[in-house]
Amino acid sequence: MAKELIAHSVEHAEFRDYDVAEVGPNDIQIRSQFGAMKHGTELAGFAGYSGARGRFDEELGLFVLGDSSDGSPPAKNSKTKPVGNMIVGTVTAIGSSVEGFTEGDTVAAHAPFREEQIVSSERCWQIPDGISWKSAVCLDPAQFALGAVRDGNVRVGDAVAVFGLGAIGLMAIQVAKASGANPVIGIDLAEGRRTVGLECGADLVLDPASVDVGLELKRATSKRGVDVAIEYSGSAQAMQAALRGVAFGGTVVAGAFPPPYDAGLDFGAEAHMNRPNIVFSRAVSDPNRDHPRWDQLRIFEACWAMFESGALSGDMIVDPVVPFAELDKAFSRVMSSPDEGIKLGCFFD
Repeated sequence: MAKELIAHSVEHAEFRDYDVAEVGPNDIQIRSQFGAMKHGTELAGFAGYSGARGRFDEELGLFVLGDSSDGSPPAKNSKTKPVGNMIVGTVTAIGSSVEGFTEGDTVAAHAPFREEQIVSSERCWQIPDGISWKSAVCLDPAQFALGAVRDGNVRVGDAVAVFGLGAIGLMAIQVAKASGANPVIGIDLAEGRRTVGLECGADLVLDPASVDVGLELKRATSKRGVDVAIEYSGSAQAMQAALRGVAFGGTVVAGAFPPPYDAGLDFGAEAHMNRPNIVFSRAVSDPNRDHPRWDQLRIFEACWAMFESGALSGDMIVDPVVPFAELDKAFSRVMSSPDEGIKLGCFFD
Protein backbone atom coordinates (compact mmCIF):
# COMPACT_ATOMS: atom_id res chain seq x y z
CA MET A 1 0.00 0.00 0.00
CA ALA A 2 1.30 3.47 -0.91
CA LYS A 3 -0.02 7.04 -0.96
CA GLU A 4 -0.79 9.37 -3.84
CA LEU A 5 -2.15 12.91 -4.15
CA ILE A 6 -5.49 13.39 -5.86
CA ALA A 7 -7.60 16.51 -6.32
CA HIS A 8 -11.34 17.02 -6.64
CA SER A 9 -10.98 20.70 -7.52
CA VAL A 10 -8.45 23.52 -7.39
CA GLU A 11 -9.40 24.04 -3.75
CA HIS A 12 -9.53 20.42 -2.59
CA ALA A 13 -6.60 17.99 -2.79
CA GLU A 14 -6.07 15.00 -0.52
CA PHE A 15 -4.02 11.84 -0.10
CA ARG A 16 -5.37 8.36 -0.66
CA ASP A 17 -3.96 4.86 -0.38
CA TYR A 18 -3.54 2.71 -3.47
CA ASP A 19 -2.23 -0.72 -4.30
CA VAL A 20 0.96 -0.76 -6.36
CA ALA A 21 0.37 -2.70 -9.57
CA GLU A 22 2.45 -5.61 -10.77
CA VAL A 23 5.42 -4.79 -12.99
CA GLY A 24 4.58 -5.66 -16.59
CA PRO A 25 7.16 -6.94 -19.10
CA ASN A 26 7.77 -3.42 -20.51
CA ASP A 27 7.45 -1.57 -17.20
CA ILE A 28 9.75 -0.14 -14.55
CA GLN A 29 8.93 0.28 -10.87
CA ILE A 30 10.25 3.47 -9.27
CA ARG A 31 10.39 4.66 -5.68
CA SER A 32 9.78 8.41 -5.92
CA GLN A 33 12.35 10.83 -4.49
CA PHE A 34 11.18 14.12 -6.02
CA GLY A 35 8.26 15.30 -8.10
CA ALA A 36 6.75 18.37 -9.77
CA MET A 37 3.42 19.39 -11.25
CA LYS A 38 2.51 21.22 -14.45
CA HIS A 39 0.56 24.28 -13.36
CA GLY A 40 -1.16 25.28 -16.60
CA THR A 41 -2.16 21.75 -17.58
CA GLU A 42 -3.51 21.01 -14.09
CA LEU A 43 -5.59 24.21 -14.19
CA ALA A 44 -6.92 23.41 -17.66
CA GLY A 45 -8.04 20.00 -16.46
CA PHE A 46 -10.09 21.45 -13.62
CA ALA A 47 -11.41 24.38 -15.66
CA GLY A 48 -13.08 21.85 -17.92
CA TYR A 49 -12.72 23.77 -21.19
CA SER A 50 -10.63 21.07 -22.83
CA GLY A 51 -13.19 18.35 -22.16
CA ALA A 52 -16.01 20.67 -23.24
CA ARG A 53 -14.61 20.63 -26.75
CA GLY A 54 -15.44 16.94 -26.95
CA ARG A 55 -13.26 13.98 -27.87
CA PHE A 56 -10.29 14.57 -30.16
CA ASP A 57 -10.52 12.17 -33.10
CA GLU A 58 -6.96 11.29 -34.14
CA GLU A 59 -7.99 10.10 -37.60
CA LEU A 60 -10.13 13.14 -38.40
CA GLY A 61 -7.85 15.60 -36.61
CA LEU A 62 -10.73 17.42 -34.93
CA PHE A 63 -12.75 17.50 -31.70
CA VAL A 64 -16.06 15.69 -32.00
CA LEU A 65 -18.61 17.94 -30.33
CA GLY A 66 -20.77 16.37 -27.66
CA ASP A 67 -18.54 13.31 -27.48
CA SER A 68 -16.02 12.37 -24.78
CA SER A 69 -13.52 9.56 -24.46
CA ASP A 70 -15.98 7.30 -22.62
CA GLY A 71 -18.87 8.04 -24.99
CA SER A 72 -20.76 10.31 -22.57
CA PRO A 73 -21.07 14.10 -22.67
CA PRO A 74 -18.19 15.76 -20.83
CA ALA A 75 -19.01 17.29 -17.45
CA LYS A 76 -17.02 20.09 -15.87
CA ASN A 77 -15.06 19.07 -12.74
CA SER A 78 -16.78 15.66 -12.79
CA LYS A 79 -13.78 13.48 -12.00
CA THR A 80 -11.18 13.20 -9.32
CA LYS A 81 -7.79 13.67 -10.94
CA PRO A 82 -4.28 12.50 -10.06
CA VAL A 83 -1.95 15.44 -9.52
CA GLY A 84 1.61 15.79 -10.80
CA ASN A 85 3.59 15.67 -14.01
CA MET A 86 7.13 14.29 -13.59
CA ILE A 87 9.08 12.46 -10.90
CA VAL A 88 12.69 11.54 -10.17
CA GLY A 89 13.27 8.31 -8.32
CA THR A 90 15.12 5.05 -7.87
CA VAL A 91 14.45 1.96 -9.98
CA THR A 92 13.33 -0.88 -7.70
CA ALA A 93 12.11 -3.48 -10.24
CA ILE A 94 12.37 -4.04 -13.99
CA GLY A 95 10.08 -5.87 -16.41
CA SER A 96 11.34 -8.95 -18.21
CA SER A 97 11.51 -7.22 -21.63
CA VAL A 98 13.13 -3.98 -20.46
CA GLU A 99 16.71 -3.24 -21.50
CA GLY A 100 19.09 -0.42 -20.58
CA PHE A 101 18.01 -0.04 -16.93
CA THR A 102 19.22 -1.69 -13.73
CA GLU A 103 17.87 -1.66 -10.20
CA GLY A 104 19.24 1.31 -8.27
CA ASP A 105 19.35 3.63 -11.30
CA THR A 106 18.16 7.21 -10.77
CA VAL A 107 15.63 8.05 -13.45
CA ALA A 108 13.06 10.65 -14.50
CA ALA A 109 9.59 9.72 -15.70
CA HIS A 110 6.23 11.22 -16.57
CA ALA A 111 4.19 10.30 -13.51
CA PRO A 112 1.94 11.86 -10.82
CA PHE A 113 2.71 12.48 -7.15
CA ARG A 114 2.87 8.88 -5.91
CA GLU A 115 5.26 7.17 -3.53
CA GLU A 116 5.65 4.14 -5.81
CA GLN A 117 5.35 4.28 -9.60
CA ILE A 118 4.84 1.72 -12.34
CA VAL A 119 5.76 3.39 -15.65
CA SER A 120 6.44 2.29 -19.19
CA SER A 121 10.15 2.10 -19.94
CA GLU A 122 9.46 4.25 -23.02
CA ARG A 123 8.47 7.14 -20.74
CA CYS A 124 11.46 6.83 -18.44
CA TRP A 125 14.95 8.31 -18.82
CA GLN A 126 18.31 7.83 -17.20
CA ILE A 127 19.39 11.16 -15.71
CA PRO A 128 22.78 12.19 -17.11
CA ASP A 129 25.49 13.04 -14.59
CA GLY A 130 25.45 16.59 -13.30
CA ILE A 131 21.76 17.27 -13.92
CA SER A 132 19.85 18.33 -10.79
CA TRP A 133 16.49 16.80 -9.94
CA LYS A 134 14.87 20.20 -10.54
CA SER A 135 16.20 20.28 -14.09
CA ALA A 136 15.18 16.65 -14.62
CA VAL A 137 11.53 17.34 -13.73
CA CYS A 138 11.63 20.28 -16.15
CA LEU A 139 12.21 18.00 -19.14
CA ASP A 140 8.51 18.28 -19.99
CA PRO A 141 8.33 22.10 -20.17
CA ALA A 142 11.75 22.13 -21.85
CA GLN A 143 10.52 20.02 -24.76
CA PHE A 144 7.67 22.44 -25.47
CA ALA A 145 9.98 25.44 -25.18
CA LEU A 146 12.55 23.96 -27.53
CA GLY A 147 9.81 23.01 -29.98
CA ALA A 148 8.36 26.55 -29.89
CA VAL A 149 11.74 28.19 -30.53
CA ARG A 150 12.40 25.81 -33.42
CA ASP A 151 8.90 26.28 -34.86
CA GLY A 152 9.44 30.04 -34.67
CA ASN A 153 12.67 29.64 -36.65
CA VAL A 154 14.56 31.81 -34.16
CA ARG A 155 17.98 32.75 -35.57
CA VAL A 156 21.07 34.45 -34.24
CA GLY A 157 20.38 38.12 -33.58
CA ASP A 158 16.58 37.82 -33.66
CA ALA A 159 14.56 39.82 -31.15
CA VAL A 160 12.25 37.46 -29.26
CA ALA A 161 9.36 38.13 -26.88
CA VAL A 162 8.02 35.40 -24.58
CA PHE A 163 4.51 35.89 -23.20
CA GLY A 164 3.68 33.95 -20.03
CA LEU A 165 6.58 33.17 -17.71
CA GLY A 166 5.46 29.86 -16.32
CA ALA A 167 7.80 26.89 -16.58
CA ILE A 168 7.54 26.66 -20.39
CA GLY A 169 7.98 30.40 -20.92
CA LEU A 170 11.02 30.52 -18.64
CA MET A 171 12.52 27.58 -20.50
CA ALA A 172 11.76 29.36 -23.79
CA ILE A 173 13.76 32.38 -22.61
CA GLN A 174 16.75 30.13 -21.96
CA VAL A 175 16.43 28.27 -25.27
CA ALA A 176 16.08 31.55 -27.19
CA LYS A 177 19.18 32.96 -25.50
CA ALA A 178 21.10 29.77 -26.29
CA SER A 179 20.00 30.19 -29.92
CA GLY A 180 21.65 33.62 -30.08
CA ALA A 181 18.49 35.74 -29.83
CA ASN A 182 18.97 39.35 -28.70
CA PRO A 183 17.13 40.93 -27.03
CA VAL A 184 14.90 38.38 -25.33
CA ILE A 185 11.95 40.04 -23.59
CA GLY A 186 9.68 38.35 -21.05
CA ILE A 187 6.10 39.41 -20.31
CA ASP A 188 4.07 38.35 -17.27
CA LEU A 189 1.66 39.88 -14.77
CA ALA A 190 3.39 38.33 -11.73
CA GLU A 191 6.37 40.24 -10.37
CA GLY A 192 7.99 37.07 -9.03
CA ARG A 193 7.89 35.42 -12.43
CA ARG A 194 9.36 38.50 -14.10
CA THR A 195 12.23 38.38 -11.57
CA VAL A 196 12.90 34.74 -12.42
CA GLY A 197 12.71 35.69 -16.11
CA LEU A 198 15.70 37.97 -15.59
CA GLU A 199 17.51 35.15 -13.77
CA CYS A 200 16.84 32.94 -16.79
CA GLY A 201 18.54 35.43 -19.09
CA ALA A 202 15.84 37.83 -20.25
CA ASP A 203 17.25 41.21 -21.27
CA LEU A 204 14.03 43.00 -20.36
CA VAL A 205 10.79 42.06 -18.62
CA LEU A 206 7.44 43.83 -18.93
CA ASP A 207 4.31 44.01 -16.78
CA PRO A 208 1.28 44.05 -19.13
CA ALA A 209 -0.80 45.66 -16.39
CA SER A 210 1.49 48.69 -16.32
CA VAL A 211 2.62 49.27 -19.90
CA ASP A 212 1.45 48.96 -23.49
CA VAL A 213 3.41 45.81 -24.30
CA GLY A 214 3.11 46.13 -28.08
CA LEU A 215 4.45 49.68 -27.95
CA GLU A 216 7.29 48.75 -25.57
CA LEU A 217 8.35 45.88 -27.85
CA LYS A 218 8.63 48.36 -30.72
CA ARG A 219 10.63 50.78 -28.57
CA ALA A 220 13.01 48.02 -27.45
CA THR A 221 13.75 47.02 -31.05
CA SER A 222 14.40 50.35 -32.77
CA LYS A 223 10.72 50.48 -33.82
CA ARG A 224 10.99 47.23 -35.82
CA GLY A 225 9.14 44.96 -33.41
CA VAL A 226 10.27 41.49 -32.37
CA ASP A 227 11.14 38.96 -35.02
CA VAL A 228 9.43 36.18 -33.05
CA ALA A 229 6.77 36.39 -30.33
CA ILE A 230 6.18 33.16 -28.39
CA GLU A 231 2.80 33.10 -26.64
CA TYR A 232 2.49 30.73 -23.66
CA SER A 233 0.05 32.55 -21.39
CA GLY A 234 -3.15 31.47 -23.11
CA SER A 235 -4.47 35.02 -22.77
CA ALA A 236 -6.32 36.76 -25.59
CA GLN A 237 -4.82 40.06 -24.43
CA ALA A 238 -1.34 38.56 -24.72
CA MET A 239 -2.05 37.30 -28.22
CA GLN A 240 -3.25 40.78 -29.18
CA ALA A 241 -0.11 42.34 -27.72
CA ALA A 242 2.02 39.83 -29.63
CA LEU A 243 0.29 40.78 -32.89
CA ARG A 244 0.89 44.46 -32.10
CA GLY A 245 4.54 44.04 -31.11
CA VAL A 246 5.78 41.63 -33.77
CA ALA A 247 7.74 42.98 -36.72
CA PHE A 248 6.43 43.25 -40.28
CA GLY A 249 6.51 39.68 -41.63
CA GLY A 250 7.56 38.32 -38.23
CA THR A 251 6.25 35.20 -36.53
CA VAL A 252 3.86 34.66 -33.64
CA VAL A 253 4.21 31.19 -32.13
CA ALA A 254 0.95 30.07 -30.51
CA GLY A 255 2.20 27.51 -28.01
CA ALA A 256 -0.44 27.69 -25.27
CA PHE A 257 -3.54 25.48 -25.20
CA PRO A 258 -6.01 28.23 -24.23
CA PRO A 259 -9.72 28.21 -23.56
CA PRO A 260 -11.88 29.64 -26.35
CA TYR A 261 -11.03 33.31 -26.70
CA ASP A 262 -13.71 35.83 -25.86
CA ALA A 263 -14.93 38.23 -28.51
CA GLY A 264 -12.56 41.09 -29.16
CA LEU A 265 -9.40 39.48 -30.53
CA ASP A 266 -8.64 41.73 -33.50
CA PHE A 267 -7.13 40.08 -36.57
CA GLY A 268 -7.45 43.35 -38.44
CA ALA A 269 -5.44 46.34 -37.19
CA GLU A 270 -1.71 45.60 -36.83
CA ALA A 271 -2.17 41.93 -37.77
CA HIS A 272 -3.64 42.94 -41.12
CA MET A 273 -1.13 45.72 -41.78
CA ASN A 274 2.06 43.88 -40.76
CA ARG A 275 1.18 40.39 -42.05
CA PRO A 276 2.82 38.27 -39.33
CA ASN A 277 2.91 34.51 -39.63
CA ILE A 278 1.03 32.62 -36.91
CA VAL A 279 2.55 29.22 -36.21
CA PHE A 280 0.98 26.72 -33.83
CA SER A 281 3.51 24.72 -31.86
CA ARG A 282 3.10 21.43 -29.98
CA ALA A 283 6.28 19.42 -29.50
CA VAL A 284 4.45 16.17 -28.72
CA SER A 285 2.50 16.13 -32.00
CA ASP A 286 4.55 13.96 -34.31
CA PRO A 287 5.33 14.07 -37.16
CA ASN A 288 7.43 17.12 -36.35
CA ARG A 289 7.57 20.02 -38.80
CA ASP A 290 11.10 18.87 -39.62
CA HIS A 291 10.20 15.19 -39.94
CA PRO A 292 11.94 12.80 -40.42
CA ARG A 293 15.07 14.49 -39.05
CA TRP A 294 13.31 15.66 -35.90
CA ASP A 295 10.78 13.91 -33.67
CA GLN A 296 9.85 14.02 -29.99
CA LEU A 297 12.67 11.65 -29.05
CA ARG A 298 15.26 13.92 -30.66
CA ILE A 299 13.74 16.91 -28.85
CA PHE A 300 14.15 15.06 -25.55
CA GLU A 301 17.77 14.26 -26.40
CA ALA A 302 18.47 17.88 -27.33
CA CYS A 303 16.96 19.07 -24.03
CA TRP A 304 19.09 16.66 -21.99
CA ALA A 305 22.17 17.90 -23.84
CA MET A 306 21.28 21.51 -23.02
CA PHE A 307 20.76 20.64 -19.36
CA GLU A 308 24.14 18.87 -19.32
CA SER A 309 25.91 21.84 -20.90
CA GLY A 310 24.32 24.33 -18.52
CA ALA A 311 22.42 26.14 -21.28
CA LEU A 312 19.18 25.08 -19.56
CA SER A 313 18.37 24.87 -15.87
CA GLY A 314 15.24 24.20 -13.85
CA ASP A 315 16.82 25.18 -10.54
CA MET A 316 15.19 28.61 -10.42
CA ILE A 317 11.89 27.37 -11.86
CA VAL A 318 10.83 24.59 -9.47
CA ASP A 319 9.43 26.67 -6.63
CA PRO A 320 8.10 26.20 -4.01
CA VAL A 321 9.40 22.80 -2.87
CA VAL A 322 7.58 21.13 0.04
CA PRO A 323 7.59 17.73 1.76
CA PHE A 324 5.20 15.18 0.22
CA ALA A 325 3.19 15.23 3.47
CA GLU A 326 2.41 18.94 2.96
CA LEU A 327 1.64 18.70 -0.74
CA ASP A 328 -2.13 18.76 -0.38
CA LYS A 329 -2.10 22.21 1.22
CA ALA A 330 0.60 23.55 -1.12
CA PHE A 331 -1.34 22.38 -4.21
CA SER A 332 -4.40 24.48 -3.39
CA ARG A 333 -2.26 27.49 -2.47
CA VAL A 334 -0.20 27.45 -5.67
CA MET A 335 -3.16 26.67 -7.94
CA SER A 336 -5.12 29.59 -6.53
CA SER A 337 -2.37 32.19 -6.97
CA PRO A 338 0.43 32.31 -9.55
CA ASP A 339 2.39 34.57 -7.22
CA GLU A 340 2.77 31.64 -4.83
CA GLY A 341 5.17 29.85 -7.16
CA ILE A 342 5.99 28.73 -10.67
CA LYS A 343 6.27 24.94 -10.65
CA LEU A 344 5.34 23.20 -7.40
CA GLY A 345 7.83 20.52 -6.41
CA CYS A 346 8.07 18.07 -3.55
CA PHE A 347 10.50 15.67 -1.92
CA PHE A 348 9.45 12.25 -0.63
CA ASP A 349 10.57 10.75 2.66
